[in-house]
Amino acid sequence: MKRLFADTIFNRLFGLSMAAVFISHVATFILLFTFLGDHRPPPPPQLPPAINMLPGAHSAPDMLHGPFLGFAVSMLLQLFLLGLATWISSRNLARPMQELASAAQHSGGSTVARLTETGPEETRKTARMFNLMQDRIHQQTEEKARFLAAVSHDLRTPLTRIKLRTEQSGSQDSEKILQDVDEMRAMLDATLDYLRGSSESMQILDIQAMLEAIIDNMQEEGKAVQLAGTAQPLSAMPNELRRGISNVIENAVFYGKSAEITLIDTPAGLTIRILDQGSGIPEAHLDRVFDPFFRLADSRNRHSGGVGLGLSIAREIIRQHQGSLSLHNNAKASGLIALIHLPRAASLPCDANAQT
Repeated sequence: MKRLFADTIFNRLFGLSMAAVFISHVATFILLFTFLGDHRPPPPPQLPPAINMLPGAHSAPDMLHGPFLGFAVSMLLQLFLLGLATWISSRNLARPMQELASAAQHSGGSTVARLTETGPEETRKTARMFNLMQDRIHQQTEEKARFLAAVSHDLRTPLTRIKLRTEQSGSQDSEKILQDVDEMRAMLDATLDYLRGSSESMQILDIQAMLEAIIDNMQEEGKAVQLAGTAQPLSAMPNELRRGISNVIENAVFYGKSAEITLIDTPAGLTIRILDQGSGIPEAHLDRVFDPFFRLADSRNRHSGGVGLGLSIAREIIRQHQGSLSLHNNAKASGLIALIHLPRAASLPCDANAQT
C-alpha cells in the first residue's frame, strides 16, 4: 500500500487522469437520470386483470432493464478502458524520470551509465544532456588519473635524489633534511592515496569476521581494543571498507588510548559505535576534522602519526557505501564517540569509485 500511494510522478498523473475520468462519468450519469426523469415516456394504459394474466403479457419496463442497462454497461466499460489507457500513458510518461534517477544513482563508477535517447522531445533532450554530462565527468576522471600518475612519478624521483645526496653529504643537518624528505614522501603518498580511485567491486562481506580480524591484530600489538555485539553480512567493497573502519579505530586508539566497539545491527542497516577514553574534540572542530590536512593544535607535529587525511579517507569510503560517519563528544564521561552507519537496503553501484 505504501508503494502504491507514494508521491511519484506516475501516481500524480494517474490519479489526476482517473479523477477527471471519474468525475466526467458521474456527471454523465447525473444528467442521464435527470433527463430520463423529465422525459420518461408515459406508462401503457392499464389492462383488465384478466388480460394482464394472459400468457405472453409483459409488465411495464423499468430502469434496470432494457436500453438503460446496456447504456450503463457501456459507460462502465468505457470507464475501465479509459482507466487502463490512463495507467499505461502515466507509466510511460513517468518511466524516463525513473530511468534518469537510476542512472544518476549509479553514476560515478568506472563505466558510464548512459540513458536511451527515446520518447518525447523533452525526454530525448534530457537524456542527451545527461549522457553528455556523464561523458565529461568520465573524461575528467581519466585525466585526473593520468595526472596523478605523472605527479607520482615526477615528485618521487627528485625526492629520492635529494635523500641520496643528503645521505652522501654527511653534513650536520643531514638528519633533519632526511626527516623533512620522509615527511614529504609520506604526505605525497597520503595525498595520492586520497585522490586515487578504486575499481573494487561490491560483494557480500562478513563484516563481523573482518572487525574481529582487525581487533585481533591490534590486540597482538598491545592496543586496548574490544568488540561487542554481532552483525550479519552486507554488501560492501571489502578492502576499502576495511581501510576506512581501520582508520577510525586507529584514530581512537592513538588519541583516546583505547577503543570500545559496539555493533548495532538492524534490518535497515548496521551501526558501528566506537568509543575512546580521550579528551574529546571541541564542538567547533567536530566537523572540521574531516577536512583534508586539518589537524588539531596538539597533533601538529611530524611525529603525530599522520598528515590529517585518515578521517577524510574514512568518511569518503563510507560515503561510497551510501553510509555516514559522524563524531560526538561523550556526554556522560570523557571521550569521543564515532558512529559509522552502513545501510542494507540502499542500492549500491557495482563499480563504486571509492576513494582510498
